[in-house]
Amino acid sequence: MKVLMHICCSNCSIYPLQKFLADGLDVRGLWFNPNIHPYTEYTSRMESLKKLQKIWDLDLEYIDEYPLDDFLLSVAGKGSGRCEVCYSVRLDKTAETARTMRIPAFTTSLLASPYQKFDMIMSIGKSMEKKYGVQFLAEDLRQGWHLSKTFSREFELYRQKYCGCIYSEMERYQKKRP
Repeated sequence: MKVLMHICCSNCSIYPLQKFLADGLDVRGLWFNPNIHPYTEYTSRMESLKKLQKIWDLDLEYIDEYPLDDFLLSVAGKGSGRCEVCYSVRLDKTAETARTMRIPAFTTSLLASPYQKFDMIMSIGKSMEKKYGVQFLAEDLRQGWHLSKTFSREFELYRQKYCGCIYSEMERYQKKRP
């Protein structure tokens, strides 16, 4: 089966790619992350994915857009509800792209991170499945997180220190304050 996998970063994609390819799935990756801030972080993560693409000869599609104003308008004032908006934007685009490309299933590397809101991602993925008529490959991939970390170090891939949005960056620095 062919699957379009949304990729949030090279690190989170490592274990899902290994698992899905070992399971015999035909995986095509999709880079679409309008949430990442600042732009230097966005480009660092995208370049890291391109490095992984070369190492493994991956089939990837890049929607290299940086609509920061649109993203900020969609999450401003949402507080902790911002994550639902962020996941929805990215999974909506992935499911829509899968349907356009006639790929019968989609998933996301976000399901591999222990730092993401797993149940929320699963719920949004299922709603996008209904909306676009494309199967959401819903699988808990968090057990491979440590393998991904090891591989990313071994191949010297860029490793980010926060989720990606300006709010998560702020929270990162607030935690460091005494």
